[in-house]
Amino acid sequence: MTTSEFGLSAIYRILKKAGADRVSDESANELRRILEEVGTSIAKSAVEMSTHAGRKTIKAEDVRLAAKQFSKF
Repeated sequence: MTTSEFGLSAIYRILKKAGADRVSDESANELRRILEEVGTSIAKSAVEMSTHAGRKTIKAEDVRLAAKQFSKF
């Protein structure tokens, strides 16, 4: 098993805040894996955007623009 950047207890809290009464270990691990994949994809896109703009610093605007592809609105 690989290590994750997200702590499992934080994932449990997210699921509880979403309204779950009970959370299985399997569901928490799966959400953690998916969030890691989506977060990595957004981060890579944000890095590309800042590089394209000629910056080394990633700004909040880069992250927002990169995350738009994952927005359901």
